[in-house]
Amino acid sequence: IDPYIATGREAHHQNWRAYFAEQPSAPPDDASPTVKMAYKLQTEIGQAIYRLRKCTVEPVIGLIKEVLGFRQFSLRGLAAAAGEWCLVCLAFNLKRLHVLWPV
Repeated sequence: IDPYIATGREAHHQNWRAYFAEQPSAPPDDASPTVKMAYKLQTEIGQAIYRLRKCTVEPVIGLIKEVLGFRQFSLRGLAAAAGEWCLVCLAFNLKRLHVLWPV
């Protein structure tokens, strides 16, 4: 596993110069792990891989809780709860399909 770990908070809405800046030079071998990780995240490959972390399912779960009002399972047991969760996801997807479908 080749981890990509944030070394601090990222600034939002970067200046256009940051997008076209030259690639930083590699840190020395005796550099701290934080410096090495910061360099790794500044490379083009590192930025592309780290960008994948923006894809998250947390907003969908929040919408299911808030819009559908689903806060706890009614059934007991793992199989029953999994079935109930599938039904909730189906209802959410049908609701979205209904809203997004062109008339």
